[in-house]
Amino acid sequence: MRILGIPGSLRRASYNRALLDAARQLAPHGMTIDIFELDDIPLYNGDLDVDGVRPFEVERFKEEIARADGLLFATPEYNYNVSGVLQNAIDWASRPAMKSPLAAKPSAVMGVSTGATGTARAQQQLKLVLMGTLSLLMPHSGLLVGHAAQKFDAAGELTDESTRTHVTNFLRDFQQWVTRQSATDLNERRYV
Repeated sequence: MRILGIPGSLRRASYNRALLDAARQLAPHGMTIDIFELDDIPLYNGDLDVDGVRPFEVERFKEEIARADGLLFATPEYNYNVSGVLQNAIDWASRPAMKSPLAAKPSAVMGVSTGATGTARAQQQLKLVLMGTLSLLMPHSGLLVGHAAQKFDAAGELTDESTRTHVTNFLRDFQQWVTRQSATDLNERRYV
């Protein structure tokens, strides 16, 4: 099972990027997590969202989504919302409407913050966005990691054992969700 991890921050020392790295290490047997960096995705421009004109990095992003069995989003929270970087990437990937690689793609949401709420508000916003793209969002409250500085060391390693257990269980649940969705022919669910 190939999962595409998408960090919603461009910062190399991002806690959300570190959470995806931890997920790669803790993934259950049979699951691999590849991380797609959003650094080179330009701002959405409908004039460029045309076959043969679309920016290369956007095409590559959409192809990676299409190839993945599922998507794992790690979102920071900026002003109670999803980062502009992540929203922009989803805007590109969601086009053309009803035929995007996000449609019928099993997806899950997690996030980490330095505060106590662990990106709860941003995750709720992201879930609404993903529902709008026809993604098959895992019916789960999401993985909320608060007080990041107490759970990650200076090198960005997730050291808190309780959180490591939560990540492991979350990924096991996600693997089961993707497997259940794969048991049904995804083409039957596509809105084309």
